[in-house]
Amino acid sequence: MERYCVIMAGGIGSRFWPLSKNNYPKQFLDVLGTGKSFIRSTFERFLPLVPAEHFLVVTNAAYKHLVLEQLPELKPDQVLCEPMRRNTAPCIAYATWHILSQCLEASVAVTPADHLVTNEREFQRVVGQGLDFVEQHREALMTIGIRPSRPETGYGYIEVDSAHAATPGDIVPVATFKEKPDLETAKQFVAAGNYYWNSGIFLWSTDAIMAAFRQYLPDMAALFDEGRSAFGTPDEQAFIDRQFERCENISIDYGVMERSRSRYTVAADFGWSDIGTWGSLYTHAAHDVADNAVGGRAVVVDTRNSVVNIEPGYEAIVQGLDHCLVALRDHSLLVCRLDDEQQIKHWVERL
Repeated sequence: MERYCVIMAGGIGSRFWPLSKNNYPKQFLDVLGTGKSFIRSTFERFLPLVPAEHFLVVTNAAYKHLVLEQLPELKPDQVLCEPMRRNTAPCIAYATWHILSQCLEASVAVTPADHLVTNEREFQRVVGQGLDFVEQHREALMTIGIRPSRPETGYGYIEVDSAHAATPGDIVPVATFKEKPDLETAKQFVAAGNYYWNSGIFLWSTDAIMAAFRQYLPDMAALFDEGRSAFGTPDEQAFIDRQFERCENISIDYGVMERSRSRYTVAADFGWSDIGTWGSLYTHAAHDVADNAVGGRAVVVDTRNSVVNIEPGYEAIVQGLDHCLVALRDHSLLVCRLDDEQQIKHWVERL
């Protein structure tokens, strides 16, 4: 069975404003100063498991040139362009029908473009183990679970039967998926020992995900079936441009995973983080003696536990802050408390 990797790279990263904007969202940025963008790191992380010609990137049409610049190993027809954002279920359906135009039997890894993984060797071992599993169990839908290191309120959780909590590395059935909890509930999840962070990385065979779409999202499956003959041909983009807006705006978690009876997870620990907010960046960035994460040309005085990120070519003096964020990029300035970072997306909408 051939292996494919689908990288979902259509978001704008609004919680990372003003660093991430519509014209250059965070998946194309080197946020952590590693010398590689998020999408480049994601591609290289999966490359030992999947040949370059079997990668697909699903993104907004406006970002196709950025994908090809940063992933020159890909051909233009490996970049699938969504005409609008419709959440992860339509994104994954589009990629699945495209894969089936090339290969009737495949195992597929689906991943966001903007995660951090510090132990790539362990990551590849876990994902390889998962791909082996879904190739042998053709009905299985798998999501990678992450052993929680703290009571995190920014992630969804996966619950497994308590009998399986003491068997790290085993692939086990999922009992339930939990929404992002409040702090007290997150503490209870961590203390229980049988809850894992939902990484949003999925593994399955084309047989399993097609069957799931037909069972749980039949209207969406029917929409893509209408263009079955167009996939893999010059007519594909025109078909997608016509049909995509008719798709329900729904995540793969809500649409499929929470309804499936063949869902599995493996509890992994490979230094994973969804760098989705300034707070998560602060956690992983280098700190000065006052626990500030400073990027760019800035003088920081009587300030602690804060993020200061200044665009090259500009300079700043920051004084008297504690647990705050100061970010300047593309003539846009953000100053707020780090505790309020979840509000950034709403503030940007108002702006």
